Amino acid sequence: MTKTVNVPSISCGHCVATIEREVSEVDGVTAVKAEQAARTVTVSWDPDTTDWVVIEDVMKDINYPPVG
Repeated sequence: MTKTVNVPSISCGHCVATIEREVSEVDGVTAVKAEQAARTVTVSWDPDTTDWVVIEDVMKDINYPPVG
């Protein structure tokens, strides 16, 4: 599955690197792309291994909660 969400708290390259590093460590996540200019994060994952709630919780835990 793939989902793109708005993350208004993305403001710099460090934010992008942190999100991509932390979210990619979730079991089942196959790709993460954070975009500073658009303030979006696109995540691809294997739904048999994890679900969106787990990924969303990680984003909240690192202070980059998705909106919408």
